[in-house]
Amino acid sequence: MKQKSPPRSRKKPPSKPQDRRKTGRDSPFPAEGNGIWLYGRHAVAAAIKNPNRKVKRVFATRNGAQWLAEADTGLTEAVEARPEELDQILHQGAVHQGVAALVEPLAKHDIADICAPATPGRPVLILDQITDPQNIGALFRSAAAFGACAVIVQDRRTPPLSGALAKAAAGAIEAIPCIEVVNIARAINTLQEMGYFCAGLAGEGATEISALPAAQPLALVMGAEGTGLRPLVAKHCDGLYRIPIAEGIESLNVSNAAAITLYEVARNR
Repeated sequence: MKQKSPPRSRKKPPSKPQDRRKTGRDSPFPAEGNGIWLYGRHAVAAAIKNPNRKVKRVFATRNGAQWLAEADTGLTEAVEARPEELDQILHQGAVHQGVAALVEPLAKHDIADICAPATPGRPVLILDQITDPQNIGALFRSAAAFGACAVIVQDRRTPPLSGALAKAAAGAIEAIPCIEVVNIARAINTLQEMGYFCAGLAGEGATEISALPAAQPLALVMGAEGTGLRPLVAKHCDGLYRIPIAEGIESLNVSNAAAITLYEVARNR
């Protein structure tokens, strides 16, 4: 009688390496849905310094924590995290520079609360369906640099003020109020009723930005790259203005165009 060979033992497949970062009530690393994430040294430092921002928890490498301390943030406590742990907390590709913070969104604002009274030299920046986070962050940075009063965006067309956008703004979202509106054309009408001269920036504008009425309260309306201002939005503006650029160059990046125009307004105050 042929002897049966013993049954072969089934080898278990090698287990996948587990994520050592656990989230939940007992972990220093919270689960998603408990706030919004900011990262990058300047973005996090500005949030900590902003009295209107509730910072729930700060995460930092040793070098990141030392930088925050030297930046006079007054930070008293941070969760120590290795770079790879921050990589796991944040979205893929986030350039965090060793610091991240879980924060609550800033309070929402109305046009009347922020833009009244209309003041010459404190322009309002209106973004007409600009959706790129890097561009919006750079626009906030220019607005802060040149003393703008506020940035107005369309609520359902604008990414949240966090992540890559906040990092590109380098802290400016903490300094410049962001006003979300349903309709850009109606927002322009509201500002006009308050005494603002609303100037649309467009390559086909008949007048150069040097002629902007800097002695009046100004609102500068910027359109999306490629499409520019929508016809209805352009129609509601008090005038269309252009930046004189060399022939053969079709247009400028919207954040560069805004910086040039804001500088021109500041220079002519």
